[in-house]
Order: sequence, then C-alpha cells, then structure tokens
Amino acid sequence: MYLDALSFLEDERDAWRPYEALDELTDEQLARPVDGAGGWSGRDLIGHLVAWQEISLAAARELAVGETSATLERVDAEWAARGDALNGEYLAAWSELPMAQVRERFRTVPGELRGYLTVVPESRWVKHRTTLGSFIRKTFEHYDDHRPDLDAILGSARS
Repeated sequence: MYLDALSFLEDERDAWRPYEALDELTDEQLARPVDGAGGWSGRDLIGHLVAWQEISLAAARELAVGETSATLERVDAEWAARGDALNGEYLAAWSELPMAQVRERFRTVPGELRGYLTVVPESRWVKHRTTLGSFIRKTFEHYDDHRPDLDAILGSARS
C-alpha cells in the first residue's frame, strides 16, 4: 500500500497519462465504435473512466471537510448490489452530453481529483485501508483494466 499521498498521486498521474492521447482524436474518431475495445468508442471509454473519477472527486471533496465519504459508501453499496448495471447508466448519461462537454470533463476532472486529494488529510484516505482501496480501484487499477481498450481505440484511429 501507500505510505504517503504523493506516492499515490504520482502513480495515478503516470497511469492516466496514456489516456490523454484520446484528446488528440477528432470527434469522429472518438465517436467510432472499435471491435477491439468491445465495441466501445473513445467517447465511451472517456465517459466510463471519468464517471468513476467524478465519484472519487465527490468523495475527496467530502473527505476534505469530514472523516467519511457518503459518496463512497453509497456507490460501493450500489456496486455490490447492482454491479455492471451502474456502468450502463453512467455510459447512457455520458452519451447524452455534447462532445465539447465530454472533452472538457476529460481535461479537467483528473487534475481536479488530484488537487482535492492533496488537501485531504492522509489519515482519511492514504492511512485508511478501505478508503485507499476504493481510490485505487477507481483510478489506476481501473486504468490498467482498460489499457487494452485504449490501445485498440488509438490503433483504430491511426489506421
């Protein structure tokens, strides 16, 4: 596990960096489903990952001012009860957004999350095994899970 926030933040930043290449794709390239990514488009991948970052951001905001995060408790309970149905709901909501808003959230949410985590006392997340585990699962472990999708989407755009 992590002993300090800086180590986590550096690892998360390094894990996110390859995804930034999605911002170089045209709107048309981002909208195109890719077989090698399970039929997801770049837009879908952005929406999926950033939706979970936004959950982490909401939790970080709560932890910046309090000992616990109602968001993490609620979403973790929803995930346990409903699983992948949550992902479907998040993707449906993101599919309704204009591409400009998708890009804006993609560009801003990751940095905002990192910024908030710098002000959350380490005792509330880095030194709290359950909360730290939740942040790890929703960020760089999640990024690792979707790296093949990213590679397929970027490869499709180049061909």
